[in-house]
Amino acid sequence: MSKISTPSCSECTQTACSYQDKTFPEFCLTKQLDADVVGEVCDLYRGDGADATIAHAAAEVEGLYYGKLTRVEETLAFARRIGAAKIGIASCVGLIEEARTFAKIVRLGGFEPYTVACKVGSVDKTDIGVPQDLKIRKGGFEAACNPALQAQLLNAQHTDLNVVIGLCVGHDSLFIRHSQAPVTVLIVKDRVLGHNPAVALYTIKSYSARLTDAERLRGL
Repeated sequence: MSKISTPSCSECTQTACSYQDKTFPEFCLTKQLDADVVGEVCDLYRGDGADATIAHAAAEVEGLYYGKLTRVEETLAFARRIGAAKIGIASCVGLIEEARTFAKIVRLGGFEPYTVACKVGSVDKTDIGVPQDLKIRKGGFEAACNPALQAQLLNAQHTDLNVVIGLCVGHDSLFIRHSQAPVTVLIVKDRVLGHNPAVALYTIKSYSARLTDAERLRGL
């Protein structure tokens, strides 16, 4: 592999930034940052603004429950600490059962859930310019995912926090782009790996060795 011209955090083996108990490498982003820049950004996390509320809620949940709660529980704990009352759920139709279960848990936790599935609007893929040969089931009606509309409908409900359940790669990007409420992710879709995409990284030296084939990756 050729030398990386602009190394970043993925090339660091120290992670001295966490506890300052190791040596910072020369290329370390923290080491190269201007103190004023760090200070300006950290000002976002101070006071009573929206960014500060989210940052402090996230830190409190981490500090109190690290390694103790599931992500479902952490999501409710976080929602409570930002003062959320209504929780939007942006779900893939393929994970609607999971969304139903989560909605029940949200209600039990004292919040009001509101779910919008990805096929809302029921618009055929060809109507947005997707060719027939790129449908999964060619020749018939197949609804396009509509993440921007999911976001609009949750915006209209004035949700305080939106939770993504299994939206496709890219569709999640569009949803986050159009959501007015803060967004967190509960489930990341990976149909091949049972919605646990990290498995591909853990097994890169065995079952997922194809991920080291540069020619194949560049042809995807």
